[in-house]
Amino acid sequence: MPCSIPNRDSVTTINSDGSRNFLHPADVNGPFSQARRLVAVLILGAYVLLPWIKINGHPAVFLDVAERRFYLLGCTFASQDIWLLFFLITGLGFTLFFVTALLGRLWCGWACPQTIFLEHVYRRVERWLEGTAHHRRMLDGLSWTNPEKLLRRGAKVVVFVLLSALIAHIFLAYFVSLPELYNWMRDDPAQHWSAFLFVAALTGLLYFNFAWFREQFCNILCPYGRFQSALTDDNTLVIGYDTKRGEPRGKASDPKAGACVNCLRCVQVCPVGIDIRQGFQIECIGCAGCVDACNDVMDKLGRPHGLVRYDSLNGLTGKRRRILRPRLFLYTAFLIVGATVALLCFSTLRPIDLSIVRMGGRPYFITQDTVRNQFNLRLINKHDTPVSLHFALDGAPTGLQLVGTSDTVVLPPDEETVLPMVLQQSRSLYTGPAKVTLRVSAADKSFTLPMSVEFLGPDARLLREDTATPSP
Repeated sequence: MPCSIPNRDSVTTINSDGSRNFLHPADVNGPFSQARRLVAVLILGAYVLLPWIKINGHPAVFLDVAERRFYLLGCTFASQDIWLLFFLITGLGFTLFFVTALLGRLWCGWACPQTIFLEHVYRRVERWLEGTAHHRRMLDGLSWTNPEKLLRRGAKVVVFVLLSALIAHIFLAYFVSLPELYNWMRDDPAQHWSAFLFVAALTGLLYFNFAWFREQFCNILCPYGRFQSALTDDNTLVIGYDTKRGEPRGKASDPKAGACVNCLRCVQVCPVGIDIRQGFQIECIGCAGCVDACNDVMDKLGRPHGLVRYDSLNGLTGKRRRILRPRLFLYTAFLIVGATVALLCFSTLRPIDLSIVRMGGRPYFITQDTVRNQFNLRLINKHDTPVSLHFALDGAPTGLQLVGTSDTVVLPPDEETVLPMVLQQSRSLYTGPAKVTLRVSAADKSFTLPMSVEFLGPDARLLREDTATPSP
């Protein structure tokens, strides 16, 4: 079945009768394709190995939702640190804006998980089991009663399901750890039915996506291709066709023809089924497969590379390309401001979290000798080692004492502790409400946490008058 020429008036993956047209891009080799494979291997390796690599006794990336502990490259975060996600999400967003404005859809073609898994895992297996693109299209036309199609497609289904299950289990390991996941896999599924159903559902979703939906995810569901036009301009680096050099198309032996011999090699290797010669299109993911394919044809014809190449729209039309432009300065400013604020916020993180809550009931208590305030001191040790703490008051009025809490408290690792804390002052020394600072410091002096506390009580004059009044 020959490769048809796409057009910009309809989606290539839909036939004229509305049925699905399954794409079978041909394999391609070249500098860009080899570089993409290397990047894919690194990303896949990181995805598989991060749950295995231990840093400070925990996996490099471990999102322990059950215990509300999150471990990221040696740093430990509690649920109280979830607000820091704001900087992570916005930072990734502005980084994507910057990269898109400068280099176009580099993310889509080189690092997006959809592209990584589809092009470098599932389609690799498909080529291995079913052969070349021509052979795969030939299998599409055969009946399921054909032994070859039944054997090859059946084997592909089995391998795809196993791959999907493997990817799903690795994903779950980021949340339950590998040893725990291994124990669950050895147990009866009914003992961990929620995890079992999650993996089963994710396996089915992955299989559906990478076996059937495929490039439709990029064309239909992914919003990135839709708003890229707002992030790019005529100076953004994209993949394009040099119309001046390539047109008019014709045979290599025709002296009046352009450089393009209309071999359709760029169309055959395109994973989203477009013809790059028709101009910049929303479906293009910037994978550079067409660049390697065209350069390979140019080598055979003895012509220079670059008929299809990475360039800006200005560069493709012979105009001067500007790298530095206002939108890049704006995105860079946002990134610098965001990174500065994020560094300041991350610098405030400590191994423990501290909060003080006044006990319910009366705000203060008066006895014959003292004025007393009662609090709950909540401490969370975010590290996997015990922490010894000392408590002291700064800026306290004369006679105000910290009682109910020993001088040194040892917090168990990865645990939350609630301690009673009482601020107490003699009635004879009481001068009224005051704000003091509770200073919590590590025994090894590695950190100090100050916390403002308000000591409440009645008006001092009223208290003295009450004391001076003789009892009847």
